[in-house]
Amino acid sequence: MTVVISMLRGVNLGSHNRVKMDQLRALYQSLKLLNPQTYIQSGNVIFQTKEQDLARLAKRIGNGIEQSFGFRSDVVVRTASELRTAIARNPFAARAGIDPSKLLVTFLASDPGPEARERVLRIKTDPEELRIDGSELYTYYPNSIGRSKLQMAGIERALKVSGTGRNWTSVTKMLEMAEKLEGSH
Repeated sequence: MTVVISMLRGVNLGSHNRVKMDQLRALYQSLKLLNPQTYIQSGNVIFQTKEQDLARLAKRIGNGIEQSFGFRSDVVVRTASELRTAIARNPFAARAGIDPSKLLVTFLASDPGPEARERVLRIKTDPEELRIDGSELYTYYPNSIGRSKLQMAGIERALKVSGTGRNWTSVTKMLEMAEKLEGSH
């Protein structure tokens, strides 16, 4: 059994794409995904599966969301191991004075490739700092995310890959939940 974390893009933002977490867990159970657990209201689901093809799994979940809730959401998936690696690769981890509440990890649907990474790193983002490692974009907002002028839409256009962002607290909490699920079987 593999423990997988799925993150839905654009769920429960304002009045758009509203989904109750109990309904989302029920959908995952109907898709034969085991022990689905949600974390906060933004469409994070941690579960177990025998499915090895994560791209097919993400598509299946996306289709289920569309059929059940009437909207299409990008679904980004990571195994517990991949999430653990993304946390370990945090390029800001060794720097003193980094406030974890101002760190956002954008999980990309796929690796954008070296040319796209270079394009993004040339975008002027001051005072925010961007780092890309594989399929994760790490953004540090020294003055808080709410005050930022950084336009993520432009960054996504440069990457040519969609993604969904989670703050550092959510990322570490989802791994904690995934590790508990790993230990349960």
